[in-house]
Amino acid sequence: MTFQDIFKSKYLENVTVIPMFDMALGMLLAFLTGLFIFWIYKKTYRGVMYSSSFGVTLIGLTMISTFVIMAVTSNIVLSLGMVGALSIVRFRTAIKEPLDIAFLFWSIAVGIVLAAGLIPLAVFGSIFIGLVLLIFVSWKTHDDPFILVLRCDTQETETLTRQMLDSSVQKLVLKSKSVRPGAMELHYELRLKSNDTNFLNLISEVTGVSEVVLVSYNGDYVG
Repeated sequence: MTFQDIFKSKYLENVTVIPMFDMALGMLLAFLTGLFIFWIYKKTYRGVMYSSSFGVTLIGLTMISTFVIMAVTSNIVLSLGMVGALSIVRFRTAIKEPLDIAFLFWSIAVGIVLAAGLIPLAVFGSIFIGLVLLIFVSWKTHDDPFILVLRCDTQETETLTRQMLDSSVQKLVLKSKSVRPGAMELHYELRLKSNDTNFLNLISEVTGVSEVVLVSYNGDYVG
């Protein structure tokens, strides 16, 4: 055994497996692509309350996926250990918006593609996905569902307002009805014929109607 054999280390030999330029370039591209995903997320978010931490998570996921796949592709033994380690990970955070799942998979997929060296695919795919999300998520029509909350006092008032709604909207479905002495609350799901909502002003002027509220329906409503 020589003096050099004493300080020889397999761990230190792995330092040169991936060139420093490749590591720096991969992480930089992952950061820039993660910023683009973050920007698309902010532009397309239609939930009740925006969470900036989730946007930062998208950037982090892109970069984490990149360096993990870089390590896996450089060592076949490490790849087997990484699969075993990731299999025990459990996520407890609930995903409230279905579209958030698409952003999570997008971030992870871009990180994997960048680490594999398929830079044109990662860039073109991200731009294409971003444009599709911007177009379809931001595309609003009067056919979108709404929830109407109506508070009135008598059965006659309910019948009159129901007739006015039937003639003013495209579709009307009663979701729930709460009744107590001298007051009742009705929740309708409706679809507008156009973007004109002046009929709500007419309903609010009906004798016996105390409140009329129209809100956009995003799937979180519980009747």
